[in-house]
Amino acid sequence: MEDLLGQHLTLTASDGHTLGAYRADPAGTPKGGIVVIQEIFGVNSHIRNVTDRFAAEGYVAIAPALFDRQERNFESGYSPDEIAHARKFIANPDWDAMLRDTQAAIDAIKSAGPVAIVGFCMGGSIAFLAATRLSGLAAAVGYYGGAIARNADEKPKVSVQLHFGAQDQGIPLSDVEIIREKRPEIEVHVYDEAGHGFGCDERSAYHKPSAELAGSRTRNFLTRHLKK
Repeated sequence: MEDLLGQHLTLTASDGHTLGAYRADPAGTPKGGIVVIQEIFGVNSHIRNVTDRFAAEGYVAIAPALFDRQERNFESGYSPDEIAHARKFIANPDWDAMLRDTQAAIDAIKSAGPVAIVGFCMGGSIAFLAATRLSGLAAAVGYYGGAIARNADEKPKVSVQLHFGAQDQGIPLSDVEIIREKRPEIEVHVYDEAGHGFGCDERSAYHKPSAELAGSRTRNFLTRHLKK
């Protein structure tokens, strides 16, 4: 199935930077658009598969390569060595630059109808920040975004749904409580048996029951908020 629906293309951000993206289109008239935001592992096979699945559900889906400013076409697997290597990209993250690139992806698919953003790991934090700072979105979904709690004073402009694992070694439940306290309007779900990365079926952290429940909640949320 990999790359069956999709194509690789180039986007241009507001500052003139060009970046790669993977786009998948539905068979029929789209229900809207979804920007898929990567983990720290680039637009790899997992992110392309997520993008393909959204296209199969009727959305125009696009995954911008947010590390192209540092290393073009970077993608990684999930071995310990690969994880250690990928972490270098977020040692000192330029959130503003990644948000410019995310805005370019939103703009690229807005003709499909209402647009949502769905992000994982680092992308979960980007999804939240996009909801507070960017234009052209109708909804945002973030999976285990570690930078959300420290940015929770920012108010989202659209409806947001967040997913966290109770066993996440990098995001303590105290962070989740900060988000709930500061942003009571956000829909927050915690999965008791899940750790960080539980939604990725290529990672050892994959927890199928939690991933399936989170996926169902995500699809229902998107259906509610992406109405033409």
